[in-house]
Amino acid sequence: MQAPHEKRRRGYKPLLLVLIIGLVLLIGWLRFLTGPEFAFSFLYLLPIITVTWLFGIRWGILVSVVSTLSWLLADLSMIDRFSNSYIPLANESFRLMVFLFIVVMITRLKKILETQKALAMMDPLTGVANRRAFLQLAGTEIDRSRRYNHTFSVMVIDIDNFKQINDHFGHHTGDRLLTTVVETIKNHVRVIDIVARFGGDEFVVLLVKTEERSAALITRKIQKQLLSIMQKNQWQVTFSIGLATYHSIPDSVDETIKAADDLMYHVKHNGKNDIRHAVIKKAKPGTGS
Repeated sequence: MQAPHEKRRRGYKPLLLVLIIGLVLLIGWLRFLTGPEFAFSFLYLLPIITVTWLFGIRWGILVSVVSTLSWLLADLSMIDRFSNSYIPLANESFRLMVFLFIVVMITRLKKILETQKALAMMDPLTGVANRRAFLQLAGTEIDRSRRYNHTFSVMVIDIDNFKQINDHFGHHTGDRLLTTVVETIKNHVRVIDIVARFGGDEFVVLLVKTEERSAALITRKIQKQLLSIMQKNQWQVTFSIGLATYHSIPDSVDETIKAADDLMYHVKHNGKNDIRHAVIKKAKPGTGS
């Protein structure tokens, strides 16, 4: 599923490329009008940097080559004004190398920034989304559910007695347990569902377009598989899970999570190692929500 901003970018791409190529040719025309004594080659940097940043290295290289050729054609049209005929070709060869170097640097810079952005939205231990990323991604999905009247479910999973694992076996074992929990959850949900670690031993899962029956089935399977793996590894922990299915869409992501979180805490305060499920439906006319 394409993100809205990706669709918009594809929509304006042809027009922007035409404008950029037109700007490149205009700069070459200025070179022709002003003669060899004035250099405007730095003006090419704007279209080259813009197209590289927005559309990638291949387009950056293409615009660099077109820029160089437009300048070369202008110089060749006044070849008699140079002391040697090879000077325009030599100048444009060096200019092209500079343009290509800038394209490579811009591409590397963008990749570094994208990597940093991805890391800032990821839990470093488990590799799933962190709280910040979940709130952003869930907000988009909830807006979509509101727009198309889709039911969705939110699951909050808390590991019971996790502190004992760290105290008795060390943080290395605790980290293994957390990564195992995440892998197990991911194996039982779809790619479109959102799995996040909210810090410590609490995880949140947004099940997209999932009504109460399917959500309950998935949750029971996850808990059963988790308990089996914990027993196999002799990790004495269990799982308290709150599950909220929404037919009526809340006003905010925080409100959505809070309902499932409250259900999870109800489990923890009443014996732990259980699932509590609530279905939040649309209010009937003339009644409260």
